[in-house]
Amino acid sequence: MTEKKVVIVTGAARGIGRAATDLFLADGWNVVMIDRLGELLEAEASKLQNTFALKADVSNPQDANRIMTEAVREFGRVDCLVNNAGVADFGLLEEHDFARWRRVMETNLDGVFLCSQAAIPYLKEGRGSIVNIGSISGLRASTLRVAYGTSKAAVIHLTKQQAAELGEYGVRVNCVSPGPVATEMSKQVHSQDIIDAYHDAIPLNRYGTEREIAEAIVFLASDKASYITGQVIAVDGGFDATGVGLPALRS
Repeated sequence: MTEKKVVIVTGAARGIGRAATDLFLADGWNVVMIDRLGELLEAEASKLQNTFALKADVSNPQDANRIMTEAVREFGRVDCLVNNAGVADFGLLEEHDFARWRRVMETNLDGVFLCSQAAIPYLKEGRGSIVNIGSISGLRASTLRVAYGTSKAAVIHLTKQQAAELGEYGVRVNCVSPGPVATEMSKQVHSQDIIDAYHDAIPLNRYGTEREIAEAIVFLASDKASYITGQVIAVDGGFDATGVGLPALRS
């Protein structure tokens, strides 16, 4: 068994998961990189040392169990699970058919449930931790996010359920809820008008970076956060704190 701590990062091929991978490596962890995008995952993992790349679908119960088995086979232990894999599908409430709803839920919520459940026996052994990735959309409602926002709100509550139940085993569970972040996903769905509006509404007047979200993730996974569990940290430049009307008040 390796002496290094081992973290499983889902959705690790790009974006926040890829940034978190870099920071965990810099902090001396071994990283199991999980993603459905097999070719991209392999390409990114080939640039790195102390990683193990595994193509898997977190919404598949068999894959969730396989992730844990392969991680332990490769590194001998699991100390942290970062449930980062997610999809976004923004649209009007009345236009969301059940297939669209399920596509979001199966990755964003089912995946968190399945991977966490599969990891629990290993996390108990080492008094490990889980870091779930929520969203500002799970903390405050917005148009076009009926499935996405609801899935992330459920992840936030699931985090608290997990923390309440697993605390007696020394397993900590927390949630990072990013605000607007300059990721490939956001670039696909945010027009320039949306970007400008977010900048006006965020006290820090900018989008966050993938690195800034990753810093919070790695902190919560570390011993520096040893007495933090059941918490939701909005890494959002102050967006959640401002409520409504801030741009008008500023002008």
